[in-house]
Amino acid sequence: MSSFRPEFIHDIPRHWAEQSPHAPCLHEASGVLSYGTLWQRITATRDWLAAQGVGQGDRVMVVGENCAEMVVMLFACSALHAWPIQVNARLSPREIDGIRAHAQPLLTFFTGHVSDVAAAHARRLGAQPTDCVALDPGLASLRAAEAPPRVSAAEARDVATLIYTSGTTGAPKGVMVPHAGLTIFARISATSRHLGPDDIAYGALPLSHIFGIATVLMATLYAGASLVMRPRFDAADVFAALESPGVTMLQGVPTMFTRIMAVARESSLESGAAAFPRLRYLYTGGAPLDPTLKRDTEAWFGQPLHHGYGITEYAGSLFITRMDAPRADCSAGYIVEGVEINITNEQGEPMPAGERGQIRVRGPGVMRGYFRNAEQTAEALLPGGWLNTGDLGLLGEDGALFIVGRSKDLIIRSGFNVYPIEVESVINAFPGVRQSAVVGRAAADGNEEVVAFIETQPGAKLDTAALEAYLRESLAPYKRPAQIRVIETIPTTASGKLLKQPLRAMLDGTAVAA
Repeated sequence: MSSFRPEFIHDIPRHWAEQSPHAPCLHEASGVLSYGTLWQRITATRDWLAAQGVGQGDRVMVVGENCAEMVVMLFACSALHAWPIQVNARLSPREIDGIRAHAQPLLTFFTGHVSDVAAAHARRLGAQPTDCVALDPGLASLRAAEAPPRVSAAEARDVATLIYTSGTTGAPKGVMVPHAGLTIFARISATSRHLGPDDIAYGALPLSHIFGIATVLMATLYAGASLVMRPRFDAADVFAALESPGVTMLQGVPTMFTRIMAVARESSLESGAAAFPRLRYLYTGGAPLDPTLKRDTEAWFGQPLHHGYGITEYAGSLFITRMDAPRADCSAGYIVEGVEINITNEQGEPMPAGERGQIRVRGPGVMRGYFRNAEQTAEALLPGGWLNTGDLGLLGEDGALFIVGRSKDLIIRSGFNVYPIEVESVINAFPGVRQSAVVGRAAADGNEEVVAFIETQPGAKLDTAALEAYLRESLAPYKRPAQIRVIETIPTTASGKLLKQPLRAMLDGTAVAA
């Protein structure tokens, strides 16, 4: 496997179709798809797309939730050097229409056979059944009124896919993800996790997200392993999949593990280690790791919860904790092969070791820019090939990276910097708290106040007086929340990241009852 060097992402399934055509690749509710059958469906779909006029430089959009059709379309487009755009069907009509208007796809597909929300989008837009024999008949499609302009041949062959960011602070941006980044990281990820053909990964992270595409899909297939495909994350289903077919690799964002642990506490099982002996690797990324969640997950499963750091604008993780040296802290681990990092101040000047600053990176996975957005591309892609991640972090003495927050999330209180992740970690350790989200609120004097939103464990009633006393003991005065709001559910993106913009908007509206 280590000698395999694919040039394009579709080289990965083709390789295993030639090497092990009967090996399992995708586990779905309807059955198991082998590598050989998957490749047959990819080539048949490629030919069908070409007959519809799709060619090099076109865009093809898939509005859906995880299924074999999304995998097939991803690689079929790659084989034509067209750009697949996987968009989560749970986005609103406004968001779907905005992405479609910006990306200008020649064809748009809707995975209505596995997703009621995708089917609703298809009906709303007047999509028609797709007659490709290699795809599920429940897949609907829609053609652009006029053929959109194609990108250049060189650009078409360089970029593997467009991934639209969640747009929590404005209009979504189309990240141009390079083939080189995805293929190189697939090898690095598979190798670092000791992935092999006998492994079975769990795939509920949306294929519209870089985590789902790079770490879950590409790395799994690069290793010739198989993937349990699920349209949506369901913590109870995770336990069923751990039992059969026997998932060995469980990966997700922290909120997914929060919900997994909620089910674990309610189950009759005393230990996941005894119940699921095939499970050998736990990994979380996509958001900062809370120490309480790490402690509880590791205690119940009896093994390390590994961590990493990556962003949509870089194809794959930039930092990963090591299998042979799990960490007791919540570090994102160590830099991966081919990546360089600089921790700088706002002017781009290097910070001393151990000092917090802006994270800037470069390497083969750096995006080629934001599609049709030169201004924001220029803000992110800096001279020398450096990418400004927008994240804040510091490097430990041993080179491990610690994420301290997003630069836009930083709260300035009484002249001091307040990093929400630090306050959230303290709150999350309090009994009865499931998770929290901390945001800043502008005060009349130009200062910022710290506001904490809290989601409690099912059935728990939060003792706010005890919590406030606990926070007085645990946090410096400038870090303590000026207000605590208990809400039923903290909003998240489709991939499970905390959404803070709706919480900020909530501060300007009617108060939420505590």
